[in-house]
Amino acid sequence: MNGAEVLLRTLVEEGVDVCFANPGTSEMQFVAALDRVPAMRGVLALFEGVATGAADGYGRMTGSPAATLLHLGPGMANGIANLHNARRARTPLVNLVGDHATYHQVYDAPLQSDIRSLATPVSGYYSSVPRVEDMAWLAREAVAAALGPPGRVATLVVPADLTWTEVPGSVPPIGPQARAGSGEHRAVGRRKPPPGIAPARSRVEDARVEEIAGILAAASRVPGGSGGSGGAASAGEVTILIGGGALRERGLSASALVAARSGARLYCETFPARIERGGGLPEVQRLAYLAELAGAQLDGTRHLVLVDAKAPVSFFAYPGKPSSLVPDGCVLHELAGGGDDSEDALERLADALEGLGCRSAAGIGAGGIGAGGIGAGGAGVRRPTAARPEPPSGPLSASLLAAAIGAVLPEGAIVSDEGNTAGLFVAGATADGPPHDWLCLTGGAIGQGLPLATGAAVACPDRPVLCLEADGSAMYSTQALWTQAREGLNVTTVVLANRSYAVLEMELDRVGAGARGPLAASMLDIANPELNFVRLAEGMGVEACRVSDAKDLTLALERAFAEPGPHLVEAVLPRGLS
Repeated sequence: MNGAEVLLRTLVEEGVDVCFANPGTSEMQFVAALDRVPAMRGVLALFEGVATGAADGYGRMTGSPAATLLHLGPGMANGIANLHNARRARTPLVNLVGDHATYHQVYDAPLQSDIRSLATPVSGYYSSVPRVEDMAWLAREAVAAALGPPGRVATLVVPADLTWTEVPGSVPPIGPQARAGSGEHRAVGRRKPPPGIAPARSRVEDARVEEIAGILAAASRVPGGSGGSGGAASAGEVTILIGGGALRERGLSASALVAARSGARLYCETFPARIERGGGLPEVQRLAYLAELAGAQLDGTRHLVLVDAKAPVSFFAYPGKPSSLVPDGCVLHELAGGGDDSEDALERLADALEGLGCRSAAGIGAGGIGAGGIGAGGAGVRRPTAARPEPPSGPLSASLLAAAIGAVLPEGAIVSDEGNTAGLFVAGATADGPPHDWLCLTGGAIGQGLPLATGAAVACPDRPVLCLEADGSAMYSTQALWTQAREGLNVTTVVLANRSYAVLEMELDRVGAGARGPLAASMLDIANPELNFVRLAEGMGVEACRVSDAKDLTLALERAFAEPGPHLVEAVLPRGLS
């Protein structure tokens, strides 16, 4: 068999059986090999950013990598934005990039480029196959590197001549054997466990759990007010920030118990890669996007405990404002990092607090969540009530749009959220809904929502997927609609059409750029000419409608969720931030 077939068969053996592809000439052997390796599902994307974003959505929902197939350096460049988001989400992903034949590269053909320089910033692993004999074990190594933990983008560059070259003898096993080449590979000898089983995460040392339990226990015994510069912190001066793997059911329940027993404030990261919500799970307030609001949430924190999360920083620099959101004098403590078993660590922390005599008198089910976060000031942990919003009516606004979605969100839904400003209220309106997963824009590179929803639907064909997509960012990767129609995916897209880059209207004021004039305002206006998402969707084979009333939106969503295949609803909202 040739190198392309060896690559495909090896990936399938390692549990990678979906490839989101936008191939070119240098990848034609791979394309031809799909007929000889039907276990690999090829999903065609019309833009590389759709392929990489879809692989991100697939990996977030399965915990196992999908592959991408990109064409040379320019294809890699087109996919970088969503690889950046995948890197920030710590998604396992095998990123295959075709290259010119090894002997052709010296001629500097028009598509010749420095793939390594393009790929390295968004990859946790990079290698280029030097010989066809190395194809199988480097493919295995890339899968092992992608799985981590934590997950990462593993880029493997495959020269075209190695895909058509016949592989001598049997396929070599993985191992730390020597090979010719540049030595760019890493993680040699690690092999992925059986498909669907992620490598074990590290157990946090008992000493670290006990140390943080002691800090929380001491704080819980200080009655209100400041503990003073040399004394113990009060409960309100300890904050727990959770992210990553701690945002599944086990981690959420354990962190809520920790907050209830210690009285510490509890937040989760601003844009989680994936968080389980609804169905009675504790609702953890996110750290705010705006630095001013996040600063208010963290105000007075003397001890910040990080659980699979990074110390918070402002998304951008602003004149005269700090970049770090950690309050002055605050001490950072890491309970669990990205490679650690954060759920186990939180459960052991809750047990340690109980052993130290810390118990919540109110119990987990009592109380609410305010601006101070879960557990602040001794308040109980907020648990959803299972009371949905009533189906609304009236001219659409951001709040009525949220109520409509909250009223009809199906059980088991996966929400790909790139609603930006107009979708601000949707998370709150769905907190009391049935169990669902929420996927966020982790890296801030817009154009993620539609591709992410596409990959999530491939990963979970039995679950409805809702994509909340701002109209401006939808235009970055609208080609994903075509892939959804081609694959018959159950994705309902709601385009939040406020006809502007509303977040930039806000940021124009926040950066101190001065009063906006007509030329500046025009750069943030996307109403001239007006985008017609119904026609765009129908032109790619997706059933679509436009609504401007909340009742009509509710009915359109009910129809879309009840019918198989993709649908799009263009929700016309007041312009901009109104």
